[in-house]
Amino acid sequence: MAEYGRIALVVYLSIFVLTMAGFSVAIMQGFEVAGTSATVGTFGAAWVATKLTQPIRIGVTIVLTPIVGTFINRLQKPT
Repeated sequence: MAEYGRIALVVYLSIFVLTMAGFSVAIMQGFEVAGTSATVGTFGAAWVATKLTQPIRIGVTIVLTPIVGTFINRLQKPT
């Protein structure tokens, strides 16, 4: 965590936002959400779907963080 803490947080949050946006778009394109407000209904359904994918997102974060960290370190080293 000391080596990749910030990178892991950014990777995880990026995956979360992309997943949430993806589910929101998918729900808006393919499903009618019933409720008092379609926007709130879509957001709620996307949030639940995103929560269900949390174990997968954590695993992807664990795999991607060292790769992203290595890439960033290579960019920061002078040639």
